[in-house]
Amino acid sequence: MYSLKSKIVLICSLLIFSFIQLQAQQTDIQILSAVVKDKVIAGAQVIFQKNGHTSVTAYSDRNGKVNIPMPFDAQNDRNIIIIIKKEGYSTLVSKGPYNNLTYAISPVMQTLDGMRVVLSWGKRPLDLDSHLIYRNNHIYFEAKDGTNAHLDVDDTNSYGPETITIVKKKHGESYVYAVHDFSNKANMNSNRLAQYSDARVFVYIGSSLVKTYNVPQNIKNGNLWVVFKIDEASVIKDINALVSVKFDELDRFIERVRVTDELAFFQADRNVNASKQWNRKGETAYHSNDLVLALDFFRKAVESDPLNGQAYSNMGLTFQKLNREAEAIWANRKAIELASGRYANVTRANSYYNIARIYEKRSQYHDALNYYKRANENNTKSAYTNGINRVKAKM
Repeated sequence: MYSLKSKIVLICSLLIFSFIQLQAQQTDIQILSAVVKDKVIAGAQVIFQKNGHTSVTAYSDRNGKVNIPMPFDAQNDRNIIIIIKKEGYSTLVSKGPYNNLTYAISPVMQTLDGMRVVLSWGKRPLDLDSHLIYRNNHIYFEAKDGTNAHLDVDDTNSYGPETITIVKKKHGESYVYAVHDFSNKANMNSNRLAQYSDARVFVYIGSSLVKTYNVPQNIKNGNLWVVFKIDEASVIKDINALVSVKFDELDRFIERVRVTDELAFFQADRNVNASKQWNRKGETAYHSNDLVLALDFFRKAVESDPLNGQAYSNMGLTFQKLNREAEAIWANRKAIELASGRYANVTRANSYYNIARIYEKRSQYHDALNYYKRANENNTKSAYTNGINRVKAKM
């Protein structure tokens, strides 16, 4: 039999051991700036969500770190959603927080045709590189500055972020963004990028995260992830392909993708019925003037069916009413691309008109005139011709 003193000592030892084990197992993430290398972000609000559980809110400390609370510390649970908010930065939404990963948040962009692309990944491979190719320009670690675009942050020792900012996208030009596994450049058939990196690309426009890409894991081998293309009409087109390319042929291969359709555009799964239901909910919320809720529903509609042009059109109207003009232009351009059916010309004309009004409001009259003309070409209306005449008088 143990004496009372022995029992107390045993209990204290067990409590100390449990505390040490808990500390050892404690998981955290770190919040960084997407545009300033190694700048930590203190005081960021971090919300953890999962169906069936009460949301938990935490704040990053002076080192930018946040302890992941239970039960959200399951590292491979893709049902966990993390939302990061900070005044002056775009809200970041991502699935599956992982131990020791960094999350880079992007300062709000002010230009209508700007875009920020942020790459984050895990512990291995050590070095992933962002590449942006457009006419007479190749932005990457050896050429950080180009025409109206630059590499803000180059990371070579895991996690990222690695960030490219397009200050102003040039109309009529195409762009391609890709990620290369520099750590395994000697082995173009390496499986490290797909199977181990957990690489993610976040695309920001204005004050919003508009696209998130996860590295394809259904393809085992490949050292180059071609993520997306921006076409001549400034529409983001998903590619999401993993390919094997020799290191000294990278720029030529990406350039070929830019000027051709060598890689077929990615076709996401479509849940048309669910998308229609989300869109109807969004329209109800919009007409009730609950714009934030409407925007959430329209986003769910396009997540369910990326080809739902009506949902993009509705999203554009909602962004415009919220004075988030860069995002409104992005959504309207996507609506134009996806317009189909009997009233496709009317849909395109409305979206062109909405874009023209934004450019006119910002005194970008050349762009406004171009879009008023496109609206009128698709569906002649007095509002469009009046816009043309009005802008011409201001030029």
